[in-house]
Amino acid sequence: MADSIITPEMRGAIGVESVPVTQEIEKGAIIRFAQAIGDPNPLFTDEAAARRSRYGGIIAPPTFLRSIIAGPPTVEFDIPYSANLDGGSEWEYFEPVRPGDRITHTVRITDVFERQGRLGNMLFVIREGRYVNQFGTLAALERNTGINYEPQDAG
Repeated sequence: MADSIITPEMRGAIGVESVPVTQEIEKGAIIRFAQAIGDPNPLFTDEAAARRSRYGGIIAPPTFLRSIIAGPPTVEFDIPYSANLDGGSEWEYFEPVRPGDRITHTVRITDVFERQGRLGNMLFVIREGRYVNQFGTLAALERNTGINYEPQDAG
């Protein structure tokens, strides 16, 4: 493999949290989100039914948290490749998100590494997103893999 493209700036970004973003969760936003994704679960759209549940009211669908965009990174670095892929996400849920919650989202890079593959040299950037409510309780954790590479000529 050629020289590593991982720079000291990339390594220095590992473990550094982004600027936190806090968003108050609105019941209408939860209902509209559930309707937009076609999820008929009454926990997300029907206040009367949700009140009879163990949650005691409407909660947000798990994927709702994707609508809370993280703030900008506090440490930035250039990626020398022009193409990227979403390598997937893993989610863990710990606490339901309810209307009125104030969710703070931060992201930090947990790893940066290279691998050779069909696309040539690829840079993997692993990020961890934390969603914490107003009580300081972790509601969810997201681990995302970004894959960066330089497209090869087809000819």
